[in-house]
Amino acid sequence: MEFSQVLDTFLAETGFLSLSLGTVVMISVGAFLIYLGIAKEFEPLLLVPIGFGAILTNLPLGNILSPPSAEAAGGLFHYISQGIHLEIFPPLIFLGVGAMTDFGPLLARPGVFLLGAAAQGGVFAALLGAMALGFGPGESASIGIIGGADGPTSIFLATKLAPHLLGPIAVASYSYMALVPFIQPPIMRLLVPKHQRRINMGTMRIVSRREKIVFPIAVLVVGTLIVPPSAPLLGMLMFGNLLRESGVTARLAGTAQNELINIVTILLGSAVGVTMTADSFLRVSSILIVVLGAAAFAVATAAGVLLGRLFCFLSRGRINPLIGAAGVSAVPMSARVVQRVGLEEDPQNHLLMHAMGPNVAGVIGTALVAGFLLAVVQ
Repeated sequence: MEFSQVLDTFLAETGFLSLSLGTVVMISVGAFLIYLGIAKEFEPLLLVPIGFGAILTNLPLGNILSPPSAEAAGGLFHYISQGIHLEIFPPLIFLGVGAMTDFGPLLARPGVFLLGAAAQGGVFAALLGAMALGFGPGESASIGIIGGADGPTSIFLATKLAPHLLGPIAVASYSYMALVPFIQPPIMRLLVPKHQRRINMGTMRIVSRREKIVFPIAVLVVGTLIVPPSAPLLGMLMFGNLLRESGVTARLAGTAQNELINIVTILLGSAVGVTMTADSFLRVSSILIVVLGAAAFAVATAAGVLLGRLFCFLSRGRINPLIGAAGVSAVPMSARVVQRVGLEEDPQNHLLMHAMGPNVAGVIGTALVAGFLLAVVQ
């Protein structure tokens, strides 16, 4: 065989000749997500695995997603991605989140749960916007949940209602979670006057251990009875929290909030990334999803702040409306943003723990809304 024939045969076996404009673009998108995660520290724990998965899946002839056949086993990510399709990864993430979450600030001031509920207005605003743009009910519900600023919930819902949109929905959801410090402060300053941003809410009451133990069980029972489809997310969230608060399962709580959640995050992020093929991602719908996600997040922030202003009025100036911005599910980033904006007006005004109440309420609220959408749309 002549050298030229050997060279032609070798080149035919490589992926270079199979590269297309679409795959090159998606490899660049994956590299950009990695850049955002590393250089800008935008949700690096998710954007780095997602970006790497996007590069991996768009390299020709890798066959990492190929299903099993009579002649050969399936590709590696065919099996890993089953953790998403079989509803395993998102609930396990919620288990870890529950083990890391202190619901004490919410129990100390239960009324702020309504601030977490108000922030879900962004979900329904984006849902209606998506339907107006021609998306189907399942697609619209999956896009709308981006407004809750909860990545695992977005993935959970998209897998059930719009699996073909999983990639852009996951990227939009985690991207806007990372952009909380940039998106929320302008809305907060626009809607809350300076004198209200200075309101000092004082100290919180001490929540007893008994309250913290009863809370996850009560929320699980009541929430699941009201919205049964929320059971996988709500159940694992509350189970993780019970492990944390029981005082006798420290080893299990430590595993849930460290080793387990880290392993699942790696698998979840990379499995989402490999769904971002050129055929599924390079569409007009992907751009619309990004735009609608931004609108959902802005509306969610504004709804929480506006209800916070009503709380301020009803409490005769004892509640700082800024804490309403923390009603989205970006824990604890939104609460930290509230703290930062409050300190800008008064260096002695510490709002972090007060903002954590609506912040953790947003986690519960988003899980319940996801269950509601599943019940209505399916």
